[in-house]
Amino acid sequence: MKLKITLALSIIAVLIGFSAFKMDDDPFTTLLKKLDEYTAKYPQEKVHLHLDKPYYAIGDDIWFKAYVMNTKTSAPSNISKILYVELINEKDSLKKQLKLPLMSGITWADFKLTDSLAEGNYRIRAYTNYMRNFGTEFFFDKTIKIGNSWANKVFTQTQYNFSKENGADKVTATIHFEDKNGIGYKENEVSYDVQLDYRSVAKGKTKTDLKGDAIINFVNSQAFQNKKGKIVATLTLDNKEKVIKSIPITSTSNDVDVQFMAEGGTLIQELPQKIAVKAVNATGHGESVQGAIADETGNEVTSFSTNALGMGNFVFNAQTDKSYSAKVKFKDGSEKSFKLPVAAKSGYALNLNNLDTGKVSLKIMASENLVNGAELKVVAQQGGNVYYVSKAKMDKQVLVASIAKKNLPNGIVQFTLFSPDNQPLAERLVFIKNNADIIDLNLKANDVSSARKGKTTFSFDATNQQKPVLGSFSVSVTNATKVSPDVDNESNIFTSLLLTSDLMGYVEKPNYYFLKDDIQTQKDLDNLMLTQGWRRFLWKNIMNDLSPNITYKPEESISISGTVMKGGKPVVGGKVMLMATKGTAYILDTVTNAEGRFVFDRLSFSDSTKFIVQARTKTERKFVDINLDVVPGQIVTKNKNGADVDINVNNTLMKYIKESDNYFNEMARLGLLEKTIKLDEVTITEKKNPAKNSSNLNGAGRADFVLTADQLSTCITLSQCLQGRLPGVIFRGNVPYLMRSQDTPIAIVVDGMQMDADFLDNVVPNDVESIELLKSIGNTAIYGSRGGGGVIIITTKRGDGGRSYDRYAPGILTYNPKGFSASREFYAPKYDANTTSSRADLRTTIYWNPQVVAGNDGKANFSFYNADEPGTYRVVIEGIDALGHLGRKVYTYEVK
Repeated sequence: MKLKITLALSIIAVLIGFSAFKMDDDPFTTLLKKLDEYTAKYPQEKVHLHLDKPYYAIGDDIWFKAYVMNTKTSAPSNISKILYVELINEKDSLKKQLKLPLMSGITWADFKLTDSLAEGNYRIRAYTNYMRNFGTEFFFDKTIKIGNSWANKVFTQTQYNFSKENGADKVTATIHFEDKNGIGYKENEVSYDVQLDYRSVAKGKTKTDLKGDAIINFVNSQAFQNKKGKIVATLTLDNKEKVIKSIPITSTSNDVDVQFMAEGGTLIQELPQKIAVKAVNATGHGESVQGAIADETGNEVTSFSTNALGMGNFVFNAQTDKSYSAKVKFKDGSEKSFKLPVAAKSGYALNLNNLDTGKVSLKIMASENLVNGAELKVVAQQGGNVYYVSKAKMDKQVLVASIAKKNLPNGIVQFTLFSPDNQPLAERLVFIKNNADIIDLNLKANDVSSARKGKTTFSFDATNQQKPVLGSFSVSVTNATKVSPDVDNESNIFTSLLLTSDLMGYVEKPNYYFLKDDIQTQKDLDNLMLTQGWRRFLWKNIMNDLSPNITYKPEESISISGTVMKGGKPVVGGKVMLMATKGTAYILDTVTNAEGRFVFDRLSFSDSTKFIVQARTKTERKFVDINLDVVPGQIVTKNKNGADVDINVNNTLMKYIKESDNYFNEMARLGLLEKTIKLDEVTITEKKNPAKNSSNLNGAGRADFVLTADQLSTCITLSQCLQGRLPGVIFRGNVPYLMRSQDTPIAIVVDGMQMDADFLDNVVPNDVESIELLKSIGNTAIYGSRGGGGVIIITTKRGDGGRSYDRYAPGILTYNPKGFSASREFYAPKYDANTTSSRADLRTTIYWNPQVVAGNDGKANFSFYNADEPGTYRVVIEGIDALGHLGRKVYTYEVK
């Protein structure tokens, strides 16, 4: 990267009043070198997931492809080799986690939505372990809707009305309960619990009226703190069945917050500056408002308005020693006053005009007392790469410059103005649309079929600046008549990697800024930069050589590591063995180093693999302690995209989930659907399995005698616990024998691994979940000759308190790490001449292919068969090439 910085520093902009930049070792050059070193040492990553659809029904599969980009090189990431993708519910609880191997920053997988999953607003979150060092704000985090019609009897539609009561927020919720056919549940009992920020604020009972409506009132006395929550409503049906519905509360008022932000960061007296306005309602969405700026005497100075996304700007010149306020008028006719930021008496202002298609116009303004010839500097950078640098002597009050956009990269570029002693004075983000960084996808649709079940073939040429590129693309095809895309609010490879991954907080309708390239869209995008601009590092940290605290290392592969200790001291040259007891076959060994550490790396195993780690000293002594390195899981933070939460998910998706019903019913009729069958309530008289996690080859709990954990808490050694308690068993020392076979010791099996006969007292009694004794021929036969003297199956405790490994004896422990999740292949039926099936094909996702590769010639193709239903079919292609150029194409065609 040194070459790139040197080249960037040598760029001399065409300036009026700017002096030429000299290449020397002044403090400013040193600062830029520090920036280069800093970002090279601590590169960061961005993640984008291409999802096959924006919303789903219970029983669907969520197919996705992940693209991970290195923000330093703008290319597919070579930092991390493992990606975590999570499905999170409305309670901010982790429902599923996938651990996926990355190859050149690319991977793919899917989530299976079982019918036991409740409908609601879910999140898909994706990140690398290394990204955790820099905060969750820049993780991929997408809110999706999951509806349930197939296994659902009760549908709700909720409306909220807000008012004030003694200064507190009063909420009236009207919940309509109906069945799948739209018939209301009349005069049914409803019990409810209103929770705000996980605290119950109201409980009670009511009844639905003749329309199926239930009215619930509650008060939020801490509106400054408790703004979101849920209503847990339980409807009692006529057959006494109780159905629980969780209804989101996205706000408890219709208040609108309005903020004013000066371009560059600080409002300066006597300098004309652009002031950005951001109006956000209580749900987190932008609000259209109008207003006027007035001084302390009530004199109106200027007016302003915001667009539908709640953003706008106006030019304002704050006069000396005057204070200003904004009188804002809302859509409902109400008004409210807000104070403007206090203007500083002296300073510098940075103004950027990004509306010209070919250049960025830069203007520096200074207070009169600062027109003294002091040397200022301007830097434009993205991801630590410097694209523009210049120095200027402030010998006049206004300096201007133009920067050609062809010299700036695609995406968000940060401009910073520095003082003579290299302190940042003002900053401004701009969004550059540079087509030179975009992959052009020339799609050829000559072989598109408009027939049901007809074969459709596409080919495309991938080029950048008219040269073919080698790239990896994902393709999704959906029936848009069934799956109506929310085009403005769509997440795609441009919105994720170029926009939202570099901005803090919620970005409403991110794809709106990419659908058109007209002047109004440019203005709206610039208002977003003015109001929500944020950067990934602070200049003061660069200047002071303050490095981030790197707690989580980039993962090259799955590894199992730890330390072997004896008497509080490391065991040097100790022997460590790793054995897989389930799943992948592994038997590996190594020795500890001078610090007693050991590492098994470059491992690859599935998610169900369980290991035993055994350690000994050089002299084979087993009384050692093994301490594994276990990385704590990432906590689930609150949803930053809470404004995307839908109060009435099922109603919003009703058309789609009813269409899905037809597909699921057809699959069920053919016996091709995995479905959970809910049984009527019955009374269970048989005792629960006392050894449910056992590795017993006969089946868990199928033994001649079983002891459980609660019977093993009063003794020091396990042999002491078992003497006299296992029928037909005697002990010689700590070795058990069957009375009928006193020449052959009983075989010991611990968590599926056969141990020596004298191993029993190596197991700590408090770590045991169950002990099964096998002594009859019917139970021991499956163990063959090993079971001739009987078998004792010991199962250790798992999953208590979140432990990922169990230490049940000196020198040995079991470990159940997270392995790689297996990716399934998307099933797409073929209807060729040999196909005679008359089965109805009612799919909504017609085709999904995560790996369509454009070769060195830039050419690629894919084909599939249409489904059995007409509609507008939507083809979405997204991808990245080896240099980090992004490409996206959307194409629609009709099936009749």
